[in-house]
Amino acid sequence: MKAARVLVVEDDITIGAMLGEILADMGHAVCATETTEAGAITAAARCRPDLMIVDVRLGSGCGMRATDAILRGGSVPHIFVTGDIFAMIEYRSDAVVIHKPFFTAQLAEAIEQVLAP
Repeated sequence: MKAARVLVVEDDITIGAMLGEILADMGHAVCATETTEAGAITAAARCRPDLMIVDVRLGSGCGMRATDAILRGGSVPHIFVTGDIFAMIEYRSDAVVIHKPFFTAQLAEAIEQVLAP
């Protein structure tokens, strides 16, 4: 799999840092880590990621709204992470979602799924 430039949208600093380390170990590069809806939208326009990993619930804003706004500018593969997977699946049945807490293998499988040609 080709290395991806990844935008991480996560309001928990510890989880955001952990995702950055895991992604680096997988050979990907984090182009930005944002904690808010507005920051995610701005970062996506600035760094044009190949992949986004987005927390559904942010302390300031909503990861799903941020993703919707970003996708209006063009398609970007994305994975949602959440503690409430059932609500997310109800809202977006076609979304690729990982339930927190997750294992590295689950993240790798989801990345492979959304980046597959």
